[in-house]
Amino acid sequence: MVLAVLILLNGLAICCCAPQRFCEPEDEALGDCYKSPPEEKPGCLEMNLSYCSDLDYSRTIFPNILGHQSRQEVESGAEYLLLSVIHGLLNGECSPDIRLIGCSILAPPCKHQPSPAAIKPCRSTCDAVKKGCAHAFEGIDMAWPYFLDCDRFFAGEQEGCYDPLALLRAKQEVSFSNISPDEQSTIIQFTYHSNAQMYSVLKRTAAKCSHISRTYSLGRSVEGKDLLAIEFTDNPGGHELLEPEIKLVGNMHGNEVLGRQLLIYLAQYLCSEYLLGNQRIQTLLNTTRIHILASMNPDGYDLAAAEVDDSNDPEQQEHYNQEGHELNGWTVGRTNAQNLDLNRNFPDLTSVFYRNRRIRQFRTDHIPIPDSYWFGKIAPETYAVMKWIRSLPFVQSASLHGGELVISYPFDFSRHIQEERMFSPTPDELAFKQLARTYADAHASMADNNTERCGASFIRNGGIINGAHWYSFPGGMSDFNYLHSNCLEITVELGCDKFPAEVELYPEWLRNKEALLSFMESVHRGIKGVVKDEEGYGIKGASISVKGIRKDVTTAEDGDYWRLLNSGIYIVTASAKGFSKVSKRIHLPAHMNKPGRVDFLLKKVNEPPVEPNLQHLFPSSSLDSYDRFDPYNYFQHHGGGEPGEPEEPGMGGEPGVDPERREKPWWWNYFSQAGFSSPTWLLRNV
Repeated sequence: MVLAVLILLNGLAICCCAPQRFCEPEDEALGDCYKSPPEEKPGCLEMNLSYCSDLDYSRTIFPNILGHQSRQEVESGAEYLLLSVIHGLLNGECSPDIRLIGCSILAPPCKHQPSPAAIKPCRSTCDAVKKGCAHAFEGIDMAWPYFLDCDRFFAGEQEGCYDPLALLRAKQEVSFSNISPDEQSTIIQFTYHSNAQMYSVLKRTAAKCSHISRTYSLGRSVEGKDLLAIEFTDNPGGHELLEPEIKLVGNMHGNEVLGRQLLIYLAQYLCSEYLLGNQRIQTLLNTTRIHILASMNPDGYDLAAAEVDDSNDPEQQEHYNQEGHELNGWTVGRTNAQNLDLNRNFPDLTSVFYRNRRIRQFRTDHIPIPDSYWFGKIAPETYAVMKWIRSLPFVQSASLHGGELVISYPFDFSRHIQEERMFSPTPDELAFKQLARTYADAHASMADNNTERCGASFIRNGGIINGAHWYSFPGGMSDFNYLHSNCLEITVELGCDKFPAEVELYPEWLRNKEALLSFMESVHRGIKGVVKDEEGYGIKGASISVKGIRKDVTTAEDGDYWRLLNSGIYIVTASAKGFSKVSKRIHLPAHMNKPGRVDFLLKKVNEPPVEPNLQHLFPSSSLDSYDRFDPYNYFQHHGGGEPGEPEEPGMGGEPGVDPERREKPWWWNYFSQAGFSSPTWLLRNV
């Protein structure tokens, strides 16, 4: 591919003495512009640019929208060269959309009346293409081309703009209409994905379904790999009032890879089925905001995958005692690149809960992170996920693991430290059991007590178990979710083989697909509502208490909340500092298919006298509060900066260094070898 692009570039190259084009004043600093345009009367001409031949018009005009005076000047510019090779540079992504909207700038359609003039392409078309294709440019470390600036060179519909993709869309609709509905199905390639392939699949999926999906980064791993999440909802990028948010996390242990693959397949499935009109998927995505983090430990995955590759290499097999993928040593790649087990690296809030639960004033929800935690060794992956949990009003979550076939739920840490296997329920034991049952019962074999397990005995448990009753450990992610936020998280152990053979991926998808869908749909149960003041404004941080369950949830930014509850009769109370309490009695019948709506209106009251300071009773939170996250600038203290904000190698830009002298990305030589003025507008962070 690289050789083909180079040959094409050499064929297109014009001598370096080609005239510089006229451009906007702000572009003069780039060194490739006239300071004043030559005098020439504009007129409509035959449109004969070879790489723009499939536009649905045949006449264009010079000067064009960028100020090019002739076809020769267009063909000698870096803009046209970029459009000529964009298919190869982006590996086929966003083709021919990018080329067509670029051609509509370089060779715009010409109107004759009242005088010859260019018709600008539509801004809405440019916005849609940029939203869907910006990730592809980021993937090759290339800036979005200046001449595709949607606000600068494109026009609104009211200005009589031209849609350069109209003909392409019409052809696509005809092709789609010729396909029988029976033939429409989601096509997924059930193979393993490297980290680079995973990023590409997720970004392509988000681009394909840009109206319901987007990707975003939580931060970076120790070795700088992206912790890339993808979200699905009818309004990606923002929280909607009363729309619950859930998350699915895979590959926390790098050598437990089935969950990672299932989440990659799930992302593709949700996108494709939504486009194909699957009513169940459309309802789910239109009413729920779903976040998927396929790999929380990409560094560990690389180690585990390399181990499996070596074990299957005939020249290396004499060094391995185990055959194939089974067990994968059970340890190689489990931890991150710092040798930290991420599921032991979260703050141990469970011990704080046990120590203070008998003190009436002690709050058992949204427990602050103890100061002592910040003096330990914290993985950047853990740090990034903690910030993620705090930043969004997650209602429920699942973390996908491997090594057993069972669902476990909090608490994972035993209420007696000496007891390694002791039933240790949370105040939401019934809700957690229902959540675990939802996944296990929908799985093809997990709930069957006759199913062969992997060593542990779960007789009569029906595929679910309290985590501490199975085995106890502190610092787990599920306990942290429950005690630090509103989120109820279960741990899904997908099977005995942590790194199953590739032929097992499709059967495992079939076993888990319905369970994943049922789990996501189960967030729509219990109650939801909005807590407002007398002026109709939502109250952020109000507490929703349920009598008999010593665990409150708090309202989100606009005053909305969600409370997972099983069927029954409850007394629910809303309260907030400076407001009166309001209680309501509710009845949740069995078999509800949507949550009950319970709103609260709170009245302002005079502040009561300040109560005696009880902070000395709670040494764990005497120095910090819930709102103080990372009070000691942990990652800055350790010299790494916050996850997700690494400096680009060679592109961060030393002060005073000319952009021309900075390290260039791999594609830069293509343009320099073709003899063009350096297109520094294609460099990011310039």
